[in-house]
Amino acid sequence: MELHPALGNLAGLVGTWRGRGHGDYPSIEAFSYLEEVTFGHVGKPFLAYTQKTRGAETNAPLHAESGFIRPGADGHAEWVIAQPTGIVEVLVAERELDFYSASITLSPTAKSVTRVRRALVLDGDTLSYEVHMAAVDEPMQWHLSARLHRDT
Repeated sequence: MELHPALGNLAGLVGTWRGRGHGDYPSIEAFSYLEEVTFGHVGKPFLAYTQKTRGAETNAPLHAESGFIRPGADGHAEWVIAQPTGIVEVLVAERELDFYSASITLSPTAKSVTRVRRALVLDGDTLSYEVHMAAVDEPMQWHLSARLHRDT
């Protein structure tokens, strides 16, 4: 199926990516994880996104999320992510793949998250990212980073 032409610089994300990451935050213990991310398409002007992680040492499930990324107005991109923890992020990238929260909605039992930044760097078949977060009364700070490689 042909990729929708409106996807422009998002086209390089299409595929399944696997690799390792690390995380830390003042309210939790530091950890390492294995990750799989898929950006897929159905010929429309958006990419479907799924992500899942497992503990690097235990292989136990850690986290999963899904959503959609699409071109927005004026060359910006928009990313909507739903998490099973009760958090929904709406992010906007004003340049390249550097996404900042435009809004965050929490279910009644979700932990308080007030701001998020997800900065992706695409270099051929390598996708790296960092996630910064303001949550649980902590200021905006680094939370996660990973280096993933495209399945061939």
